[in-house]
Amino acid sequence: MEIPLLAWQGLVILAVFGITLLIATYSTYAERVVAAFLQDRVGPDRAGPFGLLQPLADAVKLFTKEEFFPSGANRWLFVFGPCLAMTTALMASAVIPFGNTLIFGDGTEIRLQAIEVNIGMLYVFGVVSLGVYGIMIGGWASNNKFSLLGAVRAAAQAVSYELAMGMALIALLMVTGTLSLREITLQQYNGLWNIVYQPLGFIIFCVCAFAETNRTPFDLPECETELVGGYHTEYSSMKMGLYLFAEYINVFVASAVMSTLYFGGFSFPGEHWVYNTLTQSQGELFAHNVVTILGTVTIFAKIFFFIFFFMWVRWTLPRFRYDQLMRLGWTMLFPIAILNILVTGACILFFGAKDPKIEAAKKPQTTETRTVVRG
Repeated sequence: MEIPLLAWQGLVILAVFGITLLIATYSTYAERVVAAFLQDRVGPDRAGPFGLLQPLADAVKLFTKEEFFPSGANRWLFVFGPCLAMTTALMASAVIPFGNTLIFGDGTEIRLQAIEVNIGMLYVFGVVSLGVYGIMIGGWASNNKFSLLGAVRAAAQAVSYELAMGMALIALLMVTGTLSLREITLQQYNGLWNIVYQPLGFIIFCVCAFAETNRTPFDLPECETELVGGYHTEYSSMKMGLYLFAEYINVFVASAVMSTLYFGGFSFPGEHWVYNTLTQSQGELFAHNVVTILGTVTIFAKIFFFIFFFMWVRWTLPRFRYDQLMRLGWTMLFPIAILNILVTGACILFFGAKDPKIEAAKKPQTTETRTVVRG
């Protein structure tokens, strides 16, 4: 029985959400393993072989812990806060292209992306920005001054670093001429990765990603030494688990976005050689699907590297003071991001910019390049 294209796309959406949750789950395990390695101690090794069942044990613990509601708290908003943080984190992964297209023998093409919108960068930026409302609502609804202070810190931090991040994206938009994450990937598929054109923009974006995900050294909204745990001080059971899950999902999304915008996404060195070699021996359809699968493996390898980088920095650098955090965002990153836009504009003015659609149209019309042009 032939499966409708809409049903295939539904399966892709479910797969994307499932993979996102699975990676977020085992990021907690990887965090402990990396921390143990860097601190020269034994990591998780009790739950299952090599501690691989530790995330399952953590889930059972969170589900079975006592539900706690602080006195004077707004119960509805107290529950809604972590739910909103988790929902927005999951929504952000929907527009990430995890591969090109798989083509079946009957001509059916399955795009390895949950949804494709031509404003993918703005979508991710907007959805991630909504995540701070989950923190703000949870901190305010807890009726705890330390939680409220953590929520206010998170809001101020998000506003401060989203400006510099937006400026870095503007410079990238000037280079690529599109807001679609898929089109940005396909441009790098046929040329150099954007890290070559925007190294300074990538550094700015990476620093801002640490701040947006509340990761060390930017974890001021939840620092134990000053705020006893910050915005989630009063949370227990799975409501606490949703906040922790949302943080790791945001790390996964930030890693995927950086891999897509600056490091070629699902493109990899030698892909055209692999395609041409397999085409001669097995045919175009087989070669295209193999390159697509290798591209999916490649983008996940890049994502895992950046997730490791997030963890590496956490257990290497100390936490900033809050005045240092704000000074970095407003007096350093923001002016440097504006300078990056000016330099990018000057380079485009004097050296010109390639039209990606014209360049793609010049490619020989093999099965692979026809899919690339079609996007």
